[in-house]
Amino acid sequence: MKKAYSLFIFSFIYSISFAQNVAVVNGKSISAKELMWAYKKSHNGNISVPYDTLQAYLNLYINFKLKVLDAREMGLDKNAAYQEEIKTYEDALAAHKKAGVSSKDQDFLLNEYREGVLMFNVSEQKIWNKAQEDEQAINEFYVKNQKNYNKPLNEVRGAVIADYQLSLEEKWLKSLRQKYQIKINESELKKLAKL
Repeated sequence: MKKAYSLFIFSFIYSISFAQNVAVVNGKSISAKELMWAYKKSHNGNISVPYDTLQAYLNLYINFKLKVLDAREMGLDKNAAYQEEIKTYEDALAAHKKAGVSSKDQDFLLNEYREGVLMFNVSEQKIWNKAQEDEQAINEFYVKNQKNYNKPLNEVRGAVIADYQLSLEEKWLKSLRQKYQIKINESELKKLAKL
Protein backbone atom coordinates (compact mmCIF):
# COMPACT_ATOMS: atom_id res chain seq x y z
CA MET A 1 0.00 0.00 0.00
CA LYS A 2 2.79 2.39 0.95
CA LYS A 3 4.66 1.66 -2.30
CA ALA A 4 1.53 2.26 -4.38
CA TYR A 5 0.91 5.55 -2.54
CA SER A 6 4.51 6.69 -3.16
CA LEU A 7 4.19 5.85 -6.85
CA PHE A 8 0.91 7.80 -7.01
CA ILE A 9 2.51 10.87 -5.35
CA PHE A 10 5.51 10.70 -7.72
CA SER A 11 3.21 10.41 -10.76
CA PHE A 12 1.06 13.29 -9.49
CA ILE A 13 4.07 15.57 -8.89
CA TYR A 14 5.54 14.65 -12.29
CA SER A 15 2.26 15.37 -14.06
CA ILE A 16 1.95 18.75 -12.33
CA SER A 17 5.51 19.75 -13.24
CA PHE A 18 5.10 18.43 -16.80
CA ALA A 19 1.84 20.36 -17.12
CA GLN A 20 3.74 23.62 -16.59
CA ASN A 21 6.17 22.75 -19.37
CA VAL A 22 5.65 22.69 -23.11
CA ALA A 23 8.32 20.03 -23.62
CA VAL A 24 10.99 17.94 -21.98
CA VAL A 25 14.21 17.25 -23.89
CA ASN A 26 16.38 14.50 -22.42
CA GLY A 27 14.94 15.15 -18.96
CA LYS A 28 15.39 18.94 -19.14
CA SER A 29 12.19 20.95 -19.13
CA ILE A 30 11.26 23.77 -21.46
CA SER A 31 8.82 25.87 -19.50
CA ALA A 32 5.95 27.76 -21.07
CA LYS A 33 7.54 30.99 -19.77
CA GLU A 34 10.88 30.20 -21.40
CA LEU A 35 9.30 29.35 -24.76
CA MET A 36 7.12 32.45 -24.80
CA TRP A 37 10.03 34.66 -23.71
CA ALA A 38 12.12 33.33 -26.62
CA TYR A 39 9.22 33.60 -29.06
CA LYS A 40 8.38 37.14 -28.01
CA LYS A 41 12.04 38.18 -28.24
CA SER A 42 12.42 36.83 -31.77
CA HIS A 43 9.05 38.16 -32.98
CA ASN A 44 9.23 41.85 -32.00
CA GLY A 45 7.32 41.37 -28.76
CA ASN A 46 4.34 39.67 -30.39
CA ILE A 47 2.90 36.85 -28.27
CA SER A 48 -0.43 36.48 -30.03
CA VAL A 49 0.33 33.41 -32.08
CA PRO A 50 -1.72 30.68 -33.75
CA TYR A 51 -1.16 27.11 -32.64
CA ASP A 52 0.49 25.95 -35.89
CA THR A 53 3.03 28.78 -35.73
CA LEU A 54 3.79 28.11 -32.06
CA GLN A 55 4.14 24.38 -32.74
CA ALA A 56 6.61 25.07 -35.57
CA TYR A 57 8.55 27.46 -33.33
CA LEU A 58 8.69 24.85 -30.55
CA ASN A 59 10.11 22.36 -33.05
CA LEU A 60 12.87 24.85 -33.97
CA TYR A 61 13.49 25.56 -30.29
CA ILE A 62 13.81 21.83 -29.57
CA ASN A 63 16.34 21.56 -32.42
CA PHE A 64 18.30 24.37 -30.77
CA LYS A 65 18.21 22.57 -27.39
CA LEU A 66 19.34 19.30 -29.02
CA LYS A 67 22.38 21.01 -30.54
CA VAL A 68 23.22 22.52 -27.16
CA LEU A 69 22.96 19.06 -25.55
CA ASP A 70 25.34 17.69 -28.17
CA ALA A 71 27.78 20.55 -27.55
CA ARG A 72 27.75 19.83 -23.82
CA GLU A 73 28.23 16.13 -24.43
CA MET A 74 31.29 17.00 -26.55
CA GLY A 75 32.61 19.07 -23.62
CA LEU A 76 32.48 22.38 -25.46
CA ASP A 77 31.10 24.06 -22.33
CA LYS A 78 34.34 23.13 -20.54
CA ASN A 79 36.49 24.92 -23.13
CA ALA A 80 38.51 27.78 -21.59
CA ALA A 81 37.74 30.20 -24.44
CA TYR A 82 34.01 29.51 -24.06
CA GLN A 83 34.12 30.01 -20.29
CA GLU A 84 36.06 33.27 -20.72
CA GLU A 85 33.52 34.56 -23.25
CA ILE A 86 30.62 33.73 -20.94
CA LYS A 87 32.32 35.38 -17.97
CA THR A 88 32.92 38.55 -20.02
CA TYR A 89 29.24 38.59 -21.05
CA GLU A 90 28.06 38.02 -17.47
CA ASP A 91 30.23 40.90 -16.26
CA ALA A 92 28.99 43.19 -19.04
CA LEU A 93 25.38 42.25 -18.32
CA ALA A 94 25.84 42.94 -14.61
CA ALA A 95 27.54 46.29 -15.31
CA HIS A 96 24.82 47.44 -17.70
CA LYS A 97 21.84 46.00 -15.87
CA LYS A 98 18.83 47.93 -17.07
CA ALA A 99 16.45 49.33 -14.54
CA GLY A 100 13.19 47.45 -14.60
CA VAL A 101 14.62 44.26 -16.10
CA SER A 102 13.40 41.37 -14.00
CA SER A 103 15.89 38.86 -12.67
CA LYS A 104 13.94 36.14 -14.53
CA ASP A 105 14.41 38.01 -17.83
CA GLN A 106 18.08 38.43 -17.02
CA ASP A 107 18.33 34.69 -16.29
CA PHE A 108 16.67 33.90 -19.62
CA LEU A 109 18.97 36.34 -21.43
CA LEU A 110 22.11 34.89 -19.86
CA ASN A 111 21.01 31.31 -20.54
CA GLU A 112 20.16 32.21 -24.13
CA TYR A 113 23.65 33.64 -24.59
CA ARG A 114 25.36 30.61 -23.01
CA GLU A 115 23.38 28.19 -25.13
CA GLY A 116 23.65 30.34 -28.26
CA VAL A 117 27.45 30.34 -28.08
CA LEU A 118 27.46 26.57 -27.55
CA MET A 119 25.08 26.06 -30.48
CA PHE A 120 27.29 28.27 -32.67
CA ASN A 121 30.46 26.41 -31.65
CA VAL A 122 29.04 22.94 -32.23
CA SER A 123 27.44 23.98 -35.55
CA GLU A 124 30.77 25.39 -36.65
CA GLN A 125 32.44 22.01 -35.98
CA LYS A 126 29.71 19.72 -37.26
CA ILE A 127 28.42 21.70 -40.25
CA TRP A 128 30.15 24.89 -41.38
CA ASN A 129 33.81 23.87 -41.20
CA LYS A 130 33.05 20.44 -42.57
CA ALA A 131 31.20 21.90 -45.54
CA GLN A 132 33.99 24.38 -46.28
CA GLU A 133 36.94 22.01 -45.88
CA ASP A 134 35.87 18.63 -47.27
CA GLU A 135 36.36 18.97 -51.04
CA GLN A 136 35.66 15.31 -51.71
CA ALA A 137 32.34 15.44 -49.83
CA ILE A 138 31.32 18.61 -51.69
CA ASN A 139 32.13 16.99 -55.05
CA GLU A 140 30.23 13.82 -54.12
CA PHE A 141 27.24 15.86 -52.98
CA TYR A 142 27.29 17.84 -56.23
CA VAL A 143 27.45 14.68 -58.37
CA LYS A 144 24.70 12.98 -56.38
CA ASN A 145 22.43 16.05 -56.68
CA GLN A 146 23.55 17.30 -60.09
CA LYS A 147 19.97 17.38 -61.37
CA ASN A 148 19.41 20.36 -59.01
CA TYR A 149 22.20 22.38 -60.61
CA ASN A 150 22.29 23.46 -64.27
CA LYS A 151 25.88 24.65 -64.23
CA PRO A 152 29.35 23.28 -63.48
CA LEU A 153 30.39 23.06 -59.83
CA ASN A 154 32.76 26.02 -60.05
CA GLU A 155 29.82 28.25 -61.08
CA VAL A 156 27.37 27.03 -58.41
CA ARG A 157 29.82 26.23 -55.63
CA GLY A 158 28.16 28.58 -53.10
CA ALA A 159 24.72 27.03 -53.65
CA VAL A 160 26.16 23.50 -53.47
CA ILE A 161 27.93 24.26 -50.19
CA ALA A 162 24.75 25.81 -48.74
CA ASP A 163 22.72 22.76 -49.75
CA TYR A 164 25.40 20.44 -48.39
CA GLN A 165 25.31 22.31 -45.07
CA LEU A 166 21.52 21.85 -44.92
CA SER A 167 21.98 18.15 -45.65
CA LEU A 168 24.55 17.81 -42.86
CA GLU A 169 22.26 19.63 -40.43
CA GLU A 170 19.25 17.47 -41.31
CA LYS A 171 21.25 14.28 -40.74
CA TRP A 172 22.67 15.65 -37.49
CA LEU A 173 19.24 16.66 -36.14
CA LYS A 174 17.76 13.30 -37.14
CA SER A 175 20.50 11.50 -35.18
CA LEU A 176 19.98 13.80 -32.17
CA ARG A 177 16.23 13.17 -32.21
CA GLN A 178 16.92 9.43 -32.17
CA LYS A 179 19.51 9.77 -29.42
CA TYR A 180 17.59 11.97 -26.97
CA GLN A 181 14.09 11.54 -25.60
CA ILE A 182 11.64 14.35 -26.43
CA LYS A 183 8.20 14.78 -24.91
CA ILE A 184 5.85 17.54 -26.03
CA ASN A 185 2.98 18.67 -23.85
CA GLU A 186 0.36 19.45 -26.51
CA SER A 187 -2.27 20.61 -24.02
CA GLU A 188 0.08 23.23 -22.52
CA LEU A 189 1.11 24.36 -25.99
CA LYS A 190 -2.56 24.78 -26.93
CA LYS A 191 -3.13 26.92 -23.82
CA LEU A 192 -0.38 29.28 -24.99
CA ALA A 193 -1.62 29.56 -28.55
CA LYS A 194 -4.20 32.05 -29.63
CA LEU A 195 -6.36 29.84 -31.80
